[in-house]
Amino acid sequence: MKNAFDILNPQSRIMVLTGAGISAESGIRTFRDSGGLWENHPVDDVASPGGFRRDPKLVWNFYKQRYEQALSVQPNPGHLALKKLEDVMGDRFWLVTQNVDGLHDRAGNQNLIEMHGSLHSSFCTACGGNHPTGELDLEMELPTCPACNKMMRPDIVWFGEMPYRMDEIDALLNKSNLLLVIGTSGVVYPAAGFVMRAKYLGAHTVSVNLDAPDNDAFFDEIHQGKAGTILPDLLDSWIEKLS
Repeated sequence: MKNAFDILNPQSRIMVLTGAGISAESGIRTFRDSGGLWENHPVDDVASPGGFRRDPKLVWNFYKQRYEQALSVQPNPGHLALKKLEDVMGDRFWLVTQNVDGLHDRAGNQNLIEMHGSLHSSFCTACGGNHPTGELDLEMELPTCPACNKMMRPDIVWFGEMPYRMDEIDALLNKSNLLLVIGTSGVVYPAAGFVMRAKYLGAHTVSVNLDAPDNDAFFDEIHQGKAGTILPDLLDSWIEKLS
């Protein structure tokens, strides 16, 4: 069976999907444990619109901790390898991430879709205005909008809400001939369905993950291990073929 190196050429179009695994190597905790709890909180309490309505102070405290942790870590070699690939491919490369930590942005990726939002952004529950989280008064239990002084909300896609820019993601899947999936278990939809769609459309599909993903049957190529260890050499070989 052919691998990605065999099929790549200077006209190739690559879409990358990343999940929590790539950020874990930078020290970001995944928060959700096998019992379905996020930092000892039921997921519905801290990751749903209903939870925010019931106890916005609890939710804001939870996300302020996540935001502070995200600021305390750095992009790792996996993030930097993806930036290097984008530098070579330009607009023929797109990165879609389920992560909200902002590490791909800090690594320098430009063609980036944060489908679940970002800890670095917040929006007003009244006027809808979007503001950088770092510009809010995070000493307040409930940060307020700089424009209208009403309550802000973390710009995170919660359970029951539609991920961002799905039409764009669908269009990218339609025109990509290689899908690289990194650090994701293959169980959270809609992202888990991307590889099935890509495979149906004839794209070559590649997984880089610490464990075999649940949807491994849809991958042409699986590299098992840490993204920060595998990606630099793997993507350097791709860059050599693409150059």
